[in-house]
Amino acid sequence: MLLSINRNQLVTWLDTYLQATRFKDYCPNGLQVEGAETVQHIVTGVTASQALLEAAAERGADTVLVHHGWFWKNEDERIRGMKKKRLAFALAHDLNLIAYHLPLDAHPIVGNNTQLALKLGLTQDLDADELPVGIGPNGLIQTGYLETPLPLEKVAKNICQTLQRDPLVVGNPQQLIQKVAWCTGGAQGFMQDAIDAGVDLYISGEASEPTFHYAQESQTAYIGAGHHATERYGVKALGKQIAEKFSLKVEFIDINNPI
Repeated sequence: MLLSINRNQLVTWLDTYLQATRFKDYCPNGLQVEGAETVQHIVTGVTASQALLEAAAERGADTVLVHHGWFWKNEDERIRGMKKKRLAFALAHDLNLIAYHLPLDAHPIVGNNTQLALKLGLTQDLDADELPVGIGPNGLIQTGYLETPLPLEKVAKNICQTLQRDPLVVGNPQQLIQKVAWCTGGAQGFMQDAIDAGVDLYISGEASEPTFHYAQESQTAYIGAGHHATERYGVKALGKQIAEKFSLKVEFIDINNPI
């Protein structure tokens, strides 16, 4: 039997579960736009795009829960253009917008990094509490290994088949890969931390121009598996947790993004 919950009760639970206050983030985490007071139907997705908002409204949802929300630091603060259209639509349809950025990357169970490891068959390094080892800024980077070493080209092929996305690969195709570090999304700037950890391969969502040189000069292979593609699984897992705990209707909608 599907139930409902007060919006603020849900947000309080999410803030606590994801340890939102632990992070100094690039955007506000939690409730970003206030809509319906009672939550019964949640649509989850990677980004609070216009397309996701419209899909949520078409399905009769009252709440949108995403990884990439709104109100990012250093963006134009004026409400106009795309921002006005999105906000006006959310308000007109009484949609709650709830977003968690770094807290959803780092969570040891439903986080993007843990969920990507499960998806790709990576064995995580665990600490004394049986939690994933985190290195680098905010402990966001996870480390682990492949049970059986594989050539880089085989690892890349497996990622392509699993994520349904052609990855960017830098390194010798025949290089054997066993020790791996990864951080989803735009985490290419953490590659030095991965190199310092002594891994054979670093995986992130997207690359920058220096990424090639880091990989070449350190002989640490790199795979850019797609920002959107690597961050589909955290919010999906979080939605499943919400559905099971509160008996709410939760559905994931994947608005494709090739980047």
